[in-house]
Amino acid sequence: MLDDIYNRRILELAADIPRLGRLAAPEASASKHSKLCGSTVTVDLATADGRVTDFAHDVKACALGQASSSLMARHVVGASAQELRDLRERVRRMLKEGGPAPDGRFADFAVLEPVRDFKARHASTLLTFDAVVDALDQIAARPPATRAPAEAEA
Repeated sequence: MLDDIYNRRILELAADIPRLGRLAAPEASASKHSKLCGSTVTVDLATADGRVTDFAHDVKACALGQASSSLMARHVVGASAQELRDLRERVRRMLKEGGPAPDGRFADFAVLEPVRDFKARHASTLLTFDAVVDALDQIAARPPATRAPAEAEA
């Protein structure tokens, strides 16, 4: 059964993670850690006009955490804060409640659907989503005067 979650596409994604590292001057950073497996994902974000303009991450995670981080890095730039919040909720529901896989622009995330049957793997798979939303929450919580100029006008 583990072959279902560690399939060829998951392993390819885990082996090829774009945007590794840290941003020089992120607007917000967030780290999430899974106590169960020890995985940690730290993300840096920059936004303008309510959309992500730059992203980097430090990924010290299992293959599933690496694969979901790899997917995030491929889709996050250009996405709105609301799209990313919705994506996190959609993936959470897919894993924990048997909900449908993401579709449309985020259809690639359906590759994570087999993880649904392995509850112990949910936390590591969701790390990148939780870290991105945490960073977006930090940005949204700032008074407009302290945000980036384009963001303050939005």
